[in-house]
Amino acid sequence: MEATTLNEAQMSILRLLGAMKTVEEVNELRQVICDYYARRVDDEVDKLWESGQWDNAKNEAILSEHLRTPYNPVR
Repeated sequence: MEATTLNEAQMSILRLLGAMKTVEEVNELRQVICDYYARRVDDEVDKLWESGQWDNAKNEAILSEHLRTPYNPVR
């Protein structure tokens, strides 16, 4: 079995988790991390919008796009 090597970011998170005493603290950290990534996504979307690579027409196209796989029964 091959050993897994953790990078410095992963080790930092493990050290944080080791200092936590309750599930609530872990949940709070999870929420902070989720909020961080949500802000990053918002920032990237704002950049796309400001550069003109994204607009209302693309929003509407996505809203009306049909992504479900068609059902093809075996005969």
